Amino acid sequence: MKLLKSLLVAGVAAVLLAGCGAKEETANKPAAEQTDAVTTASIVNEGAAFTKAVSKDGNWIIAILKDVAIDQDVVVAGEFRDKGAADGKIYRKIALYAQDADHNITANYTLTVPKLTVQSENLRVQGGTIKGDVYVEAKGFNLHESATIDGNLYFASEDVKASAAIDGKVTGATEVK
Repeated sequence: MKLLKSLLVAGVAAVLLAGCGAKEETANKPAAEQTDAVTTASIVNEGAAFTKAVSKDGNWIIAILKDVAIDQDVVVAGEFRDKGAADGKIYRKIALYAQDADHNITANYTLTVPKLTVQSENLRVQGGTIKGDVYVEAKGFNLHESATIDGNLYFASEDVKASAAIDGKVTGATEVK
């Protein structure tokens, strides 16, 4: 069973990585051909890599494939567009799960962090659990029905709270603070 699970995780990682592509080198291109930013998905399995991936210089989608514990506060910052497309919808996603080829969730993971502050607009948390408090400062926060916050969920204002979609579970308080 353990071998099957390992093969499944390796297969999902390979599919995700194959679909992401590589970052382009733009240093030697003429200015007209350079892009401001090349964003791809980021698959991380340790705290420092996760913190970097959710930063303003990180990626539009961040996926973990095992439980990750971080002992410092983390900020999700920056504006990202769906699949990195310049004309894409403003969107960002934290995926705390593994999936099969049909996009069925096959495993859920826990991100443990004292405080996760959301400054990226339209951030979706899908699958798994965030163990710690979440502070939302940007509009459009989405806690997918497959996700849990094992802690409190705080919003910076009533407007930010009203723009959120909380379909998942929150074990603590959900309030404006």
